[in-house]
Amino acid sequence: MRMTRYFLPVLKETPAEAQIVSHRLMLRAGMIKQSAAGIYSWLPLGYKVLKNIETIVHEEQARAGHHAMLMPTIQSADLWRESGRYDDYGEEMLRIKDRHDRDMLFTPTAEELITDIFRAHVSSYKDMPLTMYQIQWKFRDERRPRFGVMRGREFYMKDGYNFDLTKEDALHAYNRHLVSYLRTYERMGLQAIPMRADSGPIGGDDTHEFLVLAETGESEVFYDSAVTELTFGDREIDYDDHAQCAGVMEEFTTKYARTDETHDEALFNEVPEERRRVARGIEVGQIFYFGTKYSDALGATVQGPDGKPVAVHMGSHGIGVSRLLGAIIEASHDDKGIIWPEGVTPFHVGIVNLKQGDDEADAACDSLYAQIEAMGLEPLYDDRNERAGGKFATMDLIGLPWRITVGPRGLKNGVVELTSRKTGESEELVPAVAIAKIAEIYGKS
Repeated sequence: MRMTRYFLPVLKETPAEAQIVSHRLMLRAGMIKQSAAGIYSWLPLGYKVLKNIETIVHEEQARAGHHAMLMPTIQSADLWRESGRYDDYGEEMLRIKDRHDRDMLFTPTAEELITDIFRAHVSSYKDMPLTMYQIQWKFRDERRPRFGVMRGREFYMKDGYNFDLTKEDALHAYNRHLVSYLRTYERMGLQAIPMRADSGPIGGDDTHEFLVLAETGESEVFYDSAVTELTFGDREIDYDDHAQCAGVMEEFTTKYARTDETHDEALFNEVPEERRRVARGIEVGQIFYFGTKYSDALGATVQGPDGKPVAVHMGSHGIGVSRLLGAIIEASHDDKGIIWPEGVTPFHVGIVNLKQGDDEADAACDSLYAQIEAMGLEPLYDDRNERAGGKFATMDLIGLPWRITVGPRGLKNGVVELTSRKTGESEELVPAVAIAKIAEIYGKS
């Protein structure tokens, strides 16, 4: 994409309403625009990152054997009354009436709706296990929406639901989700720590939140510093292998890591003092096992192997897709702007022309642009007739991982400059070598 043809309304000044880094930088980088309190329009740059995050989530859900679907944002209140949650959920639920005076609601979560789908179409244990998920907009009417997309009212979320015949099978689904989430977050350049948490209005006895450590996190967390040394890496997992998934679950959850709601001071004090940490974290996902809570309430049963009806065991599993975008920025930025990890960056490399209109510089940039596109990568070419300082400031603000700088002085020596946004290190390379290095970084060589 050429910047002269792209809609990128960057701001030089920080808007007064922005209180945390991610909100400030998303507004300044032209990624979002507030349309109402806690509700945002996603502008092209922000939307590209949002879709990149969504793609990773879809890929890892497919790898784990889960089926994508889509449910409506507006639900009937009847199902929620049937489950008993309509009055219990609280004021965060946006309740509305249609033209026929029927009670409706804007989806905050979809346990009732997915259970209704299941009970209408699945009647035998032979059709199980089954896990379905969607990535869809949700709405929770926060009393004090703040911090941009981190605490908005409308948000983009992956919510998945497993249906299993036994508790053992449902706990395997729980472990399977934990494994798939660890891989998902690492692909985004994040270390998200699974922490024992409170189930809140979803219900159930088993639940873990995934938290990214950040000074602006809304949750106080207590953990053994040894958990930050754990990485999922490139290990291959057979998601059908109960023992293997349980092993990963145990590895990542046996060391102390809890949110403030479930913190146990006595247990925490058993951790060696030098490894005890108290910090703040951003929740980016949560997994639940709640047994037969919803299947009992909504009559979701199947015929078991003995021909008798069995209430199915369920769990739900969420990833905050839009919130992740803010969390990545909170975890990866400096005083110049955003630093995108390669896995989610809106463009793979930026090209800066230091002398727009110079025939040699223009031709070199056009050649680099064409070669990068030919590899299946997306470059962002700053072809504006602006001063070099302004171009560098924009590139630093929007945070592309790599920048190629082209100018007449370098071209006289046959080189361009390749700069890492993360480290700030630059090296002068002949254009072909710079292209080869970009190809290697993104696995295109």
